[in-house]
Amino acid sequence: MQRTKVKDLLSGAAAGQDVLLKGWVRTKRGNKYVNFIAVNDGSTINNIQVVADANNFSEEQLKDVTTGAAVSISGELIASQGKGQAFEVQAKTIEVLGKADPETYPLQKKAHSLEFLREIAHLRFRTNTFGAVFRVRNTLAFAVHKFFNEKGFVYMHTPIITASDAEGAGEMFRVTTLDPVNPPRTENGEVNYEEDFFGKATNLTVSGQLEGELAAMAFSDIYTFGPTFRAENSNTTRHLAEFWMIEPEMAFYDLKMNADLAEEFIKYIIRYALENNREDIEFLGQRLTEEDKAKPQNERQEMTLLEKLEFVVNNDFERVTYTEAIDILLNSNHYKKKKFQYEVSWGIDLQSEHERYLVEKHFKKPVIVTDYPKDIKAFYMRLNDDGKTVAAMDILAPGIGEIVGGSQREERIDILVERMKGVGIHEEDLWWYLDTRRFGGCPHAGFGLGFERMVQFVTGMGNIRDVIPFPRTPQNAEF
Repeated sequence: MQRTKVKDLLSGAAAGQDVLLKGWVRTKRGNKYVNFIAVNDGSTINNIQVVADANNFSEEQLKDVTTGAAVSISGELIASQGKGQAFEVQAKTIEVLGKADPETYPLQKKAHSLEFLREIAHLRFRTNTFGAVFRVRNTLAFAVHKFFNEKGFVYMHTPIITASDAEGAGEMFRVTTLDPVNPPRTENGEVNYEEDFFGKATNLTVSGQLEGELAAMAFSDIYTFGPTFRAENSNTTRHLAEFWMIEPEMAFYDLKMNADLAEEFIKYIIRYALENNREDIEFLGQRLTEEDKAKPQNERQEMTLLEKLEFVVNNDFERVTYTEAIDILLNSNHYKKKKFQYEVSWGIDLQSEHERYLVEKHFKKPVIVTDYPKDIKAFYMRLNDDGKTVAAMDILAPGIGEIVGGSQREERIDILVERMKGVGIHEEDLWWYLDTRRFGGCPHAGFGLGFERMVQFVTGMGNIRDVIPFPRTPQNAEF
């Protein structure tokens, strides 16, 4: 007999038939007449109830059917007699495929803190919360590919190992095969990377953007979706050392077209998750509402998770320039009452508290901020006519701040070379990048969306470490 997933069993399509299900025991309760076993196989947040009649199963046969055990059960799918589920399985055979010692199995029927579950990340998938989070993550990842495929974009795999620093930030992980204790050195005592595997210093990438631009100069519309790495010694709830980025690049796009696409993209993938993972999102929303009850009134969410997501999908994002955003912050009561931790003035890089004020207090919706000062943005962003700002755009979301960063790229080679000099990048290091301006260059634009932050936004999880299976953070590379 072929196994049927719990999700399909609960639809009732096989009612009246003998079925085979395999999964893990969530709970077992009963009396001398009957046992009720809740089984879950990860296909849905809901368990299916298995009824084991004491006339058919001895206590000895059921003693290893404990929380966490893997089981194979055959029986008839029938309409449920009890409350809480429409269908249940009347068991005919029960086989324990893998025992779970109830004395040592860490996931018993009680509430576990998220901090504790991070310590057992290899098992936390089995909880309702993380089952829901990672099913939503899966759906969002599929929706990313679906969106771009429907628009005719080419999916491009850009290098994970790179010799360039796209962001100019310098916070990169070194990739080397040299002896860490006694590396070869040059005459002036520096490490000689010419003797390294690649013949030069290389790192794990912080972005696939520069290579993505090269592909866009041939395919017009491309996107990347892969792992990126940043050696930033940050332990905040918003940062990871290893994370996933979605980076489309589009030839013949200007800044407005870029912002339009990013807004359409965000709405599409959220809508897809709402349509395909509603039960998971409802569960996570209830969890968030319960969490909110413990907070002071002024810190509580004004909308439920479902309301927030539907509001984002159904409303236009607000658009303001950086200069307008600074004016709003300077004129706010929040600023006047000195409630901001960081100073506000034209030229600053907006902090998370500033971004969240704009989104959550002032506009009460996602905001697209454009035209940032050139001195706080990357060298590849197109210089505006005022000479002070660049054609950049960030999308700010409730709860987490920046979720998308993008720009129209600088296609004018003379200005690009000057910008590179200003940040200490040598022309010979990016000769291939400059070639796309020399040979058939054109206006083009792109953006990057941090996938984990999007998963955070859709699931309502407060810590980014809880939306990636195995978080990589300072002092932590467990599992």
